[in-house]
Amino acid sequence: MTIFEYMFRHYQLIGTRALEHLFIATSALVLSMLLAIPLGILLTRKESFAKFVLGLGNVIMTIPSLALLAFMLPVLGIGNKPAIAALFLYALMPIMRNTYTGIKQVQPSLIEAAKGMGMTDFQILTGIELPLAIAVILAGIRTTYVILIGWATLAAFIGGGGLGQLIWAGLTNINYNLILSGAIPAAGLALLSDLLLGRLELKLTPRGIRKVVRKEGVLK
Repeated sequence: MTIFEYMFRHYQLIGTRALEHLFIATSALVLSMLLAIPLGILLTRKESFAKFVLGLGNVIMTIPSLALLAFMLPVLGIGNKPAIAALFLYALMPIMRNTYTGIKQVQPSLIEAAKGMGMTDFQILTGIELPLAIAVILAGIRTTYVILIGWATLAAFIGGGGLGQLIWAGLTNINYNLILSGAIPAAGLALLSDLLLGRLELKLTPRGIRKVVRKEGVLK
């Protein structure tokens, strides 16, 4: 039996695992965005804390993924919750860093001009800084989501489900079709998400902003 015949015969199981996989990765991404983006904005206003928080985020990124999953088990038990929590921590740093970097790269002269016009800090943030930084922020989200889809395969080691469960079962039983039935959809989901988020990035970034962002007069 070829791998494609095997996948066709077991499409319901693969589809179920794929949905579990997307749920784990998407939940971690959304939760990290809710914290990382506001925190990245806050760090641009609190430079004294920026190095410490960004440094702490780098430390978390150095922890091996399986070790971080193991740390979550005593607190959250077995299932998808510890997997989501671990991936949430991994996703914080790249999104927070891109938010911070995107805003900090806005030309200071634009900020000074806005202040001279009487704009408040909130108006400057929403009217100038975020629109100019949106491309950098979305690029961080896009890259992070692709990485999370890959890391979500490790959820199987703690009973979290997902496509990694097919890979793990295939390794246990030395069944290459079963291994590939998890690996191929996981790779496909990563490629598809990168393509779709790339299109979304272009759609959400105004054409005028995309042109302005590329100019040296706006970014440092």
